[in-house]
Amino acid sequence: MPFLRRETPRVRRVGESTEVESQSALPGARTALFLLVVVYSINFVDRQILSVLIEPIKADLGLSDTQLGLLTGFAFAIFYATLGVPIGRLADRVNRVNIIAGAAALWSVMTALSGLAQNFWQLAAARVGVGVGEAGCTPPAHSMIADLFPAGRRASAMSIYQLGVPIGSVVGLMAGGWINEIWGWRVAFMAVGLPGLLVALVLKWVIQDPPRGRSEEAAPHDPSVGFGEALALIWKIRSFRNISYGMGLAGLGAYGVMTWFPAFLMRTYEIGSGEAASWLGPLGLLGGVSGTLLGGFLTDRLSRRDRRWYTWLPSLALVLGLPALAWILLTEHFAVVIALLVLPNLFGSVHTGPSFAMVQSLAPVRVRAMASAIILLVTNLIGLGLGPLVIGALSEWLEPFYGVRSLGYAMLVVIPLNLWAASHYWLASRSLRSELDADKA
Repeated sequence: MPFLRRETPRVRRVGESTEVESQSALPGARTALFLLVVVYSINFVDRQILSVLIEPIKADLGLSDTQLGLLTGFAFAIFYATLGVPIGRLADRVNRVNIIAGAAALWSVMTALSGLAQNFWQLAAARVGVGVGEAGCTPPAHSMIADLFPAGRRASAMSIYQLGVPIGSVVGLMAGGWINEIWGWRVAFMAVGLPGLLVALVLKWVIQDPPRGRSEEAAPHDPSVGFGEALALIWKIRSFRNISYGMGLAGLGAYGVMTWFPAFLMRTYEIGSGEAASWLGPLGLLGGVSGTLLGGFLTDRLSRRDRRWYTWLPSLALVLGLPALAWILLTEHFAVVIALLVLPNLFGSVHTGPSFAMVQSLAPVRVRAMASAIILLVTNLIGLGLGPLVIGALSEWLEPFYGVRSLGYAMLVVIPLNLWAASHYWLASRSLRSELDADKA
């Protein structure tokens, strides 16, 4: 399946600058993007399923909220985040499709093995394996998307890829919740894990790895830059650093709430895993898909007037989502929770597509996969690593005072960090235009 069709690049005016880019619809690009979305959806199915299984696992294995916070957060995130950087650097040098396919096979097997765990340490080892596998997905995928789509369509393409988050989360919640109700949590892990092996094979045989820098008509790819030089090239970009901090702080609340919210509903309103999944699944999908697509397509459109919208819109959305989420966590009425739940999912998803698009546009062509890995390192160590753990520990500390509502108050303590995250997106806008105009060859 050929990806490329050579054509004459054209110049277009973007904001206050001029950039050269190819406008072609690359043959095979949409197919490649679709399959990458499928893989990323499975990535989040295998990652998110644990959240809806927290309560039965806690009862079966006798675990504490702190231990469950470690399993859902730090045990996964430390390997997922740190291994992403060397894997990202490798993806800047070798075939990216092979890396993604191999990674998908590994995390699928380790998810299935989670169902065999008999204690905390065995389940932790399986989650570490899932983290190691999933580290090989997004950095090479982001780099491929940047080569398949021009800069003016990159946020839209990235937002479509990010649909894997709400789709995978919903499938993980629904499958995990109902399979647990019928056959138990062990079967749930096995049922969602093994299909990933088939998808890995399809990806390997259908997609080709596109040449690097194609979308900017950049100079031929030079893989000779060393690890230290690549790190220095990326981290000196001020906008990149602020976007990284913003995503990390937003992720602390988002990953923490995403992990613990099913348990919050089950404890507070005394419902089963299947019922919790049935509410969270469709509402999460509606809000997540709407917000993700809105963020990508709207910023691509607004950027024609001013490219700072790539950071202004995420900043605004992170603030707008807070009142509804706070109300959800404080109310005693289940109907209010259901009525408002779409809003925090929508506003909390807006920033992802524009953020990852800017990472790929800011980074030099020859280190794009590594740039994606670095922002994921910051996001996941702060967000995924600390979010579930901090909320779990706070919940235990508050339980003597608030009983079953302690989990809601623990989440309420964490979510104001979105204001701090929004400030970093605003800071990123101050240097964004000049750094986008810098040479990225």
